[in-house]
Amino acid sequence: MRKEHKNPKGGLTAAGRAYFKRTEGSNLKPPVKGGLNPRRVSFAARFGGMAGAMKDSKNRPTRLALALKRWGFRNKESARAFAARHKKS
Repeated sequence: MRKEHKNPKGGLTAAGRAYFKRTEGSNLKPPVKGGLNPRRVSFAARFGGMAGAMKDSKNRPTRLALALKRWGFRNKESARAFAARHKKS
């Protein structure tokens, strides 16, 4: 993925999603920032359990931290708690 396809605030740009669709055939959608959308609950469950630091060696947020922020979560713990509260039984 080229730098212009990565959003500096986390995730992919619209051009990055279009590039991924052309090359991989997948239809990626932009982040859902709030609410109880099932995509957001699924994202929280997946990313809340991811390994990795929230800050790099230079104390900058990692791509994981930026993605969580784009989806409306402060950290992995808040994403995990959200997913546990809203996942379907």
